[in-house]
Amino acid sequence: MGGTNLARTVVLESLKRGKSVVTANKALIAEHLDEIHSAVGDGGEESKFGYEAAVCGGIPIISILQSCYTGDIINEIGGICNGTTNFMLCKMEEGAEYNDVLKEAQELGFAEADPTADVEGHDVRAKIAILAKLAFGKTVAVKDIPCMGISQIASIDFEYANLLGCTIKLIGTAARLSQYGEHDGDLSVYVAPKLVPKSHLLASASGAGNAVNVESVNMGTASYFGPGAGRFPTANSVVADICRIASNNCPADPFPMHSNIAINNDYNSAFYIRIPYIDGLGIVRAVGQLAEKHGVSVNSILQNPIDDKMVADCVVTTEECKLSQVMALCEDLGNEDFARATPLCMPLVRMSQ
Repeated sequence: MGGTNLARTVVLESLKRGKSVVTANKALIAEHLDEIHSAVGDGGEESKFGYEAAVCGGIPIISILQSCYTGDIINEIGGICNGTTNFMLCKMEEGAEYNDVLKEAQELGFAEADPTADVEGHDVRAKIAILAKLAFGKTVAVKDIPCMGISQIASIDFEYANLLGCTIKLIGTAARLSQYGEHDGDLSVYVAPKLVPKSHLLASASGAGNAVNVESVNMGTASYFGPGAGRFPTANSVVADICRIASNNCPADPFPMHSNIAINNDYNSAFYIRIPYIDGLGIVRAVGQLAEKHGVSVNSILQNPIDDKMVADCVVTTEECKLSQVMALCEDLGNEDFARATPLCMPLVRMSQ
């Protein structure tokens, strides 16, 4: 059952009456997580809640986070959690344009007639809210999670990404701002397309596949890959939950971690900034001056040949800085006379991730 109205009533009332529930409805879980958690407790020992199919289809990431990191401290979890957008980005990497790829995804049944939930990152946002609760014990309101989809990405971004030895993936991230195993480091939770080095494990997720990286104190980096959608992977996860409940192997607490960790989404990263501009004198100087104004250190400037119409896109990569700094820089760049639009900004994934 989809949606968050009737589905919410059915799930909550069933749990309160001691009935077990299995669902793949990630939007329902993300938006009403604390209510569901309370209802499981109200239902007594007979009330169990299984939701393996809600995140990453056939990958058993929910079970793993519920049981396999009990003696560890997770510093970061990041995942490609939407098969539709991963399929589209892989096609764009091959040279296709966004609108053509979206049409193909709709014809193949990967994307809905209204693709907003997928392409604007809303689906991933619900999933990272669930993973953040499991990994860090913090309930994060979906509306408070910054979310950027893939609709602004163009084939030119893949040209520049290739020059940087990277590809582009839409990633949901939940990460401690201080990654040394402390329990009191602030947490950032967000969804954004990222430049991922081609040698990184996440870069190998192809087509409609999903992948999740978990970084922890004891395990270092562990990666989980598999089919993220489709009737058989989803059904497999649903049946696995039913069997766990029937054999009394389902966790009594579906969200076993509890934390008061603070949320701070002004995270640090190196960034990719694509600036659409009309050619003229002094552009590089202006970019440098504005970067200095906002305390952003430039790592490199990339420029493809300019066509006869004197319009082009250049790319600036930065050293690590705060998101707020680079967003302020992009706003100022967009107000310059040479800018054709506000620049596109994406984080760059470190190889240590």
